[in-house]
Amino acid sequence: MTVTPDLAAPRPATDDLLRSVFRRHAAGVAVITARGPGGPAGFTATSLTSVSARPPLLSFGIGAGSSSWPAVSEAEHVGVHVLGEHQEELAATFARSGADRFAAPTVWREGPEGVPVLEGVLAWLVCRVVGRVPAGDHRIVLAEVLLGDPAGAGEPLLYHQGRYRGLRG
Repeated sequence: MTVTPDLAAPRPATDDLLRSVFRRHAAGVAVITARGPGGPAGFTATSLTSVSARPPLLSFGIGAGSSSWPAVSEAEHVGVHVLGEHQEELAATFARSGADRFAAPTVWREGPEGVPVLEGVLAWLVCRVVGRVPAGDHRIVLAEVLLGDPAGAGEPLLYHQGRYRGLRG
C-alpha cells in the first residue's frame, strides 16, 4: 500500500526525522575492520556505497565518537565485509558498544595489508583509504578497492525498521 504524501504537514528537519525516514529504507549490512595501534577494530555499517567503477571506489560512514574511529582515522587500509543472513549475531556483536568484537565466536584472520578479515561472509574486500571527509557528527571514508573475494554462499543480511532481516522477511 502506498500513501500520498501529506504536503500540508511536513516535519522540520531533525535527527529524529532523518532516523525515522531511514528506518523505512532497507540497507545491506557490512562490517568494516581496521588494524589499530591497540589491535583489530571494527563496526557494523549500513552506509556502504559503491562510488566508482574506474577506479573501484567505495564509501562508508562512521561516527566520529565511535570506538572504532581512532583506528579507522589512522588506518591506511580497511576491510569491508558483506554479511549474510546467517550472520545476524555477528552484525549485532560489531554494533554493540563495549563488546569484544574479535573474541570467540567471531572467526577472523589477518589478511592482506594486515587488515582483519572475517570468515564466512558473503564477500570481502581490502581497500586503501584515499580520503576522510567530515560530515556532521560522522566522517565519510573513501576507499579504493585493492582485492577481495565475492564467492561466499548465501543471501544478504538487511537492516530495516531497527531489525536485521533476510530477503524473505
